[in-house]
Amino acid sequence: MTPLSIRGFTAPMWFALLAVAALLLAGYLVVQRQRRRHVMRFTNLDLLEKVAPRRPGWPRHLPAALLLVALVLLTVGLAGPTAEARVPRNRATVMLAIDVSLSMKATDVTPSRLQAAQVSAKSFAEGLTPGVNLGLVAFAGSATVLVAPTTDRAAITQAIDSIKLAQATATGEAIAASMAAIESFGKILSGPEGPPPARIVLMSDGKQTVGRSAFEAAKEAGKAKMPISTISFGTEHGEIEIESDTQPVPVDDDSMKQIAQLSGGEFYKAASAEQLQKVYDTLGEQIGYETKRQDASRPWVVLGTVAAMVAAGAALLIGQRLP
Repeated sequence: MTPLSIRGFTAPMWFALLAVAALLLAGYLVVQRQRRRHVMRFTNLDLLEKVAPRRPGWPRHLPAALLLVALVLLTVGLAGPTAEARVPRNRATVMLAIDVSLSMKATDVTPSRLQAAQVSAKSFAEGLTPGVNLGLVAFAGSATVLVAPTTDRAAITQAIDSIKLAQATATGEAIAASMAAIESFGKILSGPEGPPPARIVLMSDGKQTVGRSAFEAAKEAGKAKMPISTISFGTEHGEIEIESDTQPVPVDDDSMKQIAQLSGGEFYKAASAEQLQKVYDTLGEQIGYETKRQDASRPWVVLGTVAAMVAAGAALLIGQRLP
């Protein structure tokens, strides 16, 4: 946090002290001018040289200048400057919902959609801020909460490794299960500030085929202040083999966009393992950290104090007295 990152002040009335600094500067200039006039009136220059030796040039003004700088810096510090800082979240709850329908075995994403998703999801879990509570839902024809919200990342990664493919896609059920897990966990952590902030990260490659409407569930999530970050994963050319029959499994971007919009969340498109990793990295930054305004007065007070001490030292060295 540097002095240049100021975003506001909590007590700007202290800036009135700058008027005092301005008066001191004006007084100093007046005294210097009067002293020069007195010297010019002294006609016996030889005697003047003996009783009042020549003062050093501009360095004699250094202590006063430093003292004024110190007053300005300390005044800024008293005004309570604030700066924006990224701080880790400690109460947020996130449910990661992963589609494990048969379409996820398509190999249009190397080595397969599922394997790429597992690698990226584990990286997301391991890189998320330790204070964030993370849970896991896997869904195909139904939705299952594999891990309730927890800070234990090992439990999440083990569950991700254990997920198996199944038929159908119940996206609405996945959203409902995620909301239920967040609400149950929120009752435990709820305090004077209310339940912790929550978000659902939904990764899917296909259109809903069974269960309750995903769009209705997304609306409910929006009302409950649980925005859904949707990740549409895969390509338009995905195919899978079912009983020696090739079936196309194109990714469904439109449904995922609508789910995100209805819930107040964001939509992300990932057509490769690399893109999916970037999406998860972005979400990790957004979810794991928040920007807050913090007190930034310390650097100004430190600089002001140092300037005052240097001013005192310079005055002793140059004029053999304190300013």
